[in-house]
Order: sequence, then structure tokens, then C-alpha cells
Amino acid sequence: FQLQACGGGLVQAGGSLRLSCSLSGESAEYYAAAWFRQAPGKEREEVSCISNKGGNTDYSDSVKGRFTISRDNAQNTVYLQMNSLKPEDTGVYYCAAGYSGGRERAVYLGDVMDYWGKGTLVTVSS
Repeated sequence: FQLQACGGGLVQAGGSLRLSCSLSGESAEYYAAAWFRQAPGKEREEVSCISNKGGNTDYSDSVKGRFTISRDNAQNTVYLQMNSLKPEDTGVYYCAAGYSGGRERAVYLGDVMDYWGKGTLVTVSS
């Protein structure tokens, strides 16, 4: 089971980016997913998560109202739409997944994620 994130880049403050995370090897609908980020010199921070069938989402206070997590299980892809970006959003963004099973299972920030992809760099200039 592998995850691959993409969509990072350089954007001005106030701009938008959409990150994508492809899940391969097993059906995405069995896995909750999350986005984490790590800024230079700072600890990794979980910014959002979504349940395996997309029925519930959770966000950190730092991104609530600006970021939206979603998923398309038919495409085995999880997205993070990032709007109103700020310089403090700069960092390497990672997607992660944790097994939930065949039924919808709620997920919350802090839940354990077992699988990680390589990160994609987001740089927000002021």
C-alpha cells in the first residue's frame, strides 16, 4: 500500500493550491486519510483528516475555514484544497492513511496513521 502526494509549489500569500494524494495497492475506501505538514525547524503538525468513506472530517484550528479535505474513492485519491494561504502555511505536506475496514468509521486528529507518503513542498511567499 503506497501513497504519493503531489501538487505543492510556490504561491503568494492569499493564493490557493490543491494537493492530491494517490493511494495505490488497495482500495482507498478501506482507509482513513490525513494531511500533515512540517515547517522548517518545527514539529510535524496534523492539519486535517477524513474518514474512509468521506463522511466525517476534522481540521486543526490553524487551517479551519481555509482548507478543505475531500476524497474520491473511485479515483483512490484524497485532496487538500488550500485557500487564503499564509506564509506560516509553508512546509512539507505529507499524506497518511490508516486502516478503517469496510464500514464507515469516524476519524479525528490524533488518530494513528500507519502508512505515509513522501511529502510535497508548499511555499507561501509574503
